Amino acid sequence: MSTAGPGQNKTRGTGFRTRSERRKRAELRKSRSGIEALLTVSAGQTQELETTVETLSVLTRTNTGLQYKKMKLENPPTLASELTSLPVTSWRRFARDLHDGRIERICIPSDVERMKCEAEELKQLVAEGVDALSANSKKERFDEQSWDSLKSSPFYEVLREYRDVLPDDIPAELPQDMGVQHEIDLVPGTKYCVTRQWPLPREQVKAIDDFFESRRKAGQVRESKSPHSAPTFFVKKAQGGRRYREKM
Repeated sequence: MSTAGPGQNKTRGTGFRTRSERRKRAELRKSRSGIEALLTVSAGQTQELETTVETLSVLTRTNTGLQYKKMKLENPPTLASELTSLPVTSWRRFARDLHDGRIERICIPSDVERMKCEAEELKQLVAEGVDALSANSKKERFDEQSWDSLKSSPFYEVLREYRDVLPDDIPAELPQDMGVQHEIDLVPGTKYCVTRQWPLPREQVKAIDDFFESRRKAGQVRESKSPHSAPTFFVKKAQGGRRYREKM
């Protein structure tokens, strides 16, 4: 048995028509507002809708290596405020989108002129040889460790106070006695450490003895009074590194 009244179906149908009419009216209002906006712009504000296109050289990774490709961007951000106001995504979502293939390209804004200058300098160093590149790298690292480069450090004053600990030039004499003597108290009956390293060739032993004898005559080393001590130094390896050594 139906409980619908005589005019219920008609009212329900009328309701559907009313919603569709509302939707049409909303779309009509949007289209009218869009037309009015276009008319307003055409009256003298066309510059606001002008599209700027910038062509960039993008370094992309392909199967054959790195290649530069041209990319056109419409209305790219040009100010620092525009770049910093771009939407930010979390690194988790970025990694997920990159893994899923949603991200096709990654662009890193950089200074083109600076990159060109650095590339030219690198080419010149490579052309001069590996030795020149290594020498320039060492010079840059040395300059970064100068006193002038440390002026911006909050520890600059403390470092200057103890600048005699690591002088720029190796002194030809022993450091000044600071009045602090380090002693090691051994338990009575303790034997000296007599563990020796593997035996060295005779020519190496002679070279080591001559080295420390020359340092002793120059006043840079003195006889240790510690119960156990050994001269410690580093020997240059063929690969360019250093090997820790003790003269037992």
